[in-house]
Amino acid sequence: MSRRRGAIGINYGLNGDNLPAPPAVIDLYGRCNIPSIRLFEPRPEVLRALRGKPLQVILGTRNEDIKSLAATLDAANSWVANNIVPYRSDVNFTYITVGNEAIPGAMSQYIVQAIANMYAALAEAAITYIKVSTVIPGSSLSISYPPSAGLSISYPPSAGAFTNEAATAISSIASILLNHGASLMLNVYPYFAYAADTDSISSDYALLRPGAPSAGDQNLVYDNIFDGMVDAFYAALEKINQPGLTVVVTESGWPTAGNEPITSPENAQTYNRNLLNHVEGGRGTPRRPGQPLDVYFFAMYVQ
Repeated sequence: MSRRRGAIGINYGLNGDNLPAPPAVIDLYGRCNIPSIRLFEPRPEVLRALRGKPLQVILGTRNEDIKSLAATLDAANSWVANNIVPYRSDVNFTYITVGNEAIPGAMSQYIVQAIANMYAALAEAAITYIKVSTVIPGSSLSISYPPSAGLSISYPPSAGAFTNEAATAISSIASILLNHGASLMLNVYPYFAYAADTDSISSDYALLRPGAPSAGDQNLVYDNIFDGMVDAFYAALEKINQPGLTVVVTESGWPTAGNEPITSPENAQTYNRNLLNHVEGGRGTPRRPGQPLDVYFFAMYVQ
């Protein structure tokens, strides 16, 4: 039996300058055989362009809407009525994400109820196939590598642990996600860990180059930093007694400029190509071997 590959998608943000019109962008996804798209917020012009397309769609809410979505079911009903119901017959929604990197932060306390209200609103609209989650950043982990950086990776991965604030929020969120068969969403950027400590981390290890020097952690062996970062989140979930929760990487990528020579088009191409091959291989991570990992690259255009 062949092994299932991880799914691939690309983020589509609209904060750049001189971007093509949404219909042209969506057509480009099709021409490049990109199966999935992530939108940070509802934009009618983008949703209209998605009509009749086979793309699987993750649709986000704005962080500033989280509190109102948690406050009343009416707010969630209105959000679903405006952004999902008009397109339900010809847009392939798979997930709604309540906020982006809102944990840890002032909105943490509202996310669980906002997710619950969103599920209730979907049920009222007789929509049962769309799942709801939230997106968390590397800063939700309390132990980072290097320790002084406060950045993206716990080291070793088995030491992964959420901050107290994040642990409280994610413990509550995990229960509702598991009840609905939904995954927790992560943003994972090896670039930041590498840029913070180029003396200790090799570029081959950060860029997922084949043959990179490996690193051991307990009885596991890591040949790239991406797997270590994802497994740090899995270790953190285990520490809050949620080992069964799966994850989706909603953002990963490498900058093309701004911190040369680490940032360059060549390094970005190398990272993206190697991560694509890694994900499509379906091997999972050392802590979750054979468990395919879905990854969304950031981004279709420079943001």
